[in-house]
Amino acid sequence: MAAPRRAIYSDNKMTDAAFERLTFADHPQGLIFICDHASNALPASYGTLGLESEAFATHIACDIGAAEVTRALAEAFGATAILARWSRLLIYLNRGADDPTLVMKLSDGKIVPGNREIGADELAHRIARFHAPYHAAIAREIAQSRDAGFVPTLISMHSFTPVWKGVARPWEVGVLWDRDDRLAQPLIAKLARAGFQVGDNEPYTGELEGDTLFQHGTMNGLPHVLIEIRQDLIGNARDALAFAARLKPILDDAIAAMGAAQIRFTRPLRPTTGDNAMDDTTRTELEAAVFRRLVGHLRTRTDVQNIDLMILAGFCRNCLGDWYREAAVEKGLTLAKDEAREIVYGMPQAEWKKRYQKETTPEQLAAFDEAQKTHS
Repeated sequence: MAAPRRAIYSDNKMTDAAFERLTFADHPQGLIFICDHASNALPASYGTLGLESEAFATHIACDIGAAEVTRALAEAFGATAILARWSRLLIYLNRGADDPTLVMKLSDGKIVPGNREIGADELAHRIARFHAPYHAAIAREIAQSRDAGFVPTLISMHSFTPVWKGVARPWEVGVLWDRDDRLAQPLIAKLARAGFQVGDNEPYTGELEGDTLFQHGTMNGLPHVLIEIRQDLIGNARDALAFAARLKPILDDAIAAMGAAQIRFTRPLRPTTGDNAMDDTTRTELEAAVFRRLVGHLRTRTDVQNIDLMILAGFCRNCLGDWYREAAVEKGLTLAKDEAREIVYGMPQAEWKKRYQKETTPEQLAAFDEAQKTHS
């Protein structure tokens, strides 16, 4: 990998802070690394949660080697990493706040005495003190990247045991993903080409609603992937650094194959706060209703030119029609470009242009050129 970079830390200095932020860039970039289970440490006030000290050298306390690989990749890419500061025995950060396994009372057959009798007040305290700040840090990093004009790509680093319940795991690397495969598929292909035994959603599935990438990747429409590395390959610092060096060019190639990072929603949207339960069918119906209302509104606002929309929002009626066509293709439906655009315009595009399109002014063209720097 490249020569060491200067690290710029903006860590939370509180002794029981929930996360570590490590960055090698002076300004937000387009790549954010995440490590949910980076540490085997516990805040002093929790002691050892009643476990013997030897337990903290095992996988029940952290993802062995994942932190070292994450830090090395962040350095190699000149990117930012958000890493958990405390053990998953304290709270499981790769879960939604309402997940019943948020605090593990039993881990790989081992009872965790300090968690066994946890009550609602202590659970709420751990969520507020450790879970919420960690996820807020990731959300803040995403917001800063978006404000700087980037659509960030999220890469979550984990590791897995070579053997589980007496069965050897053949995979050296697992690539986990839900419905957004634009980075996962090229990464799987390039890992295999590099000689790795690769698991496609193995040894775990990426289809876990509420996990870190679901919250921050799927629900924001950001490209993302979770990489699982077998722990015997990264069990010490030397091996972890060597593995990161092998992984770096593979990730480079996969990101290049993905193409420009763009917002793309692959699941129905849902409220980010509140207790309103909503099934996927209802969400889809609501989103369809919103789309129809948007199209209806644009049909009435013929005074709003496409170039005005492009300048202010980076999309126009043509984009909506093209997105409609792309969505149809994903469902196996053939729809011509002109047909899709007619759905948005309410008439053939050529007819709309004849009736309503105005001559573009030099000022509009200049504003459009400037806007492209932000929206591209």
